[in-house]
Amino acid sequence: MIKSELVLKIAEQNPHLYQRDVENMVNAILDEIVDALRRGDRVELRGFGAFSVKQREARVGRNPRTGSKVAVAEKIVPYFKSGKEMRVRLNKVPAKPRARS
Repeated sequence: MIKSELVLKIAEQNPHLYQRDVENMVNAILDEIVDALRRGDRVELRGFGAFSVKQREARVGRNPRTGSKVAVAEKIVPYFKSGKEMRVRLNKVPAKPRARS
């Protein structure tokens, strides 16, 4: 699912809201998550999961085409850990249809 599909789904479920308003809300939520991560904060959405950042140290990598050494700068990367409720919901086994006699 991409962001525009998410906006459409939310707009369909809430016919009293305009699609542009839903898009603004989704963008605002995502922007706030990014801003919090940029500050080094952890973002926890109960029942969904937690976003945090991890710092990767500078290292020497290799160019896969030539095999030559390449300096890779240190960087901060986002990290997501799913919540227990999400894992439980994802792993629920759907009921099997009953066999007809």
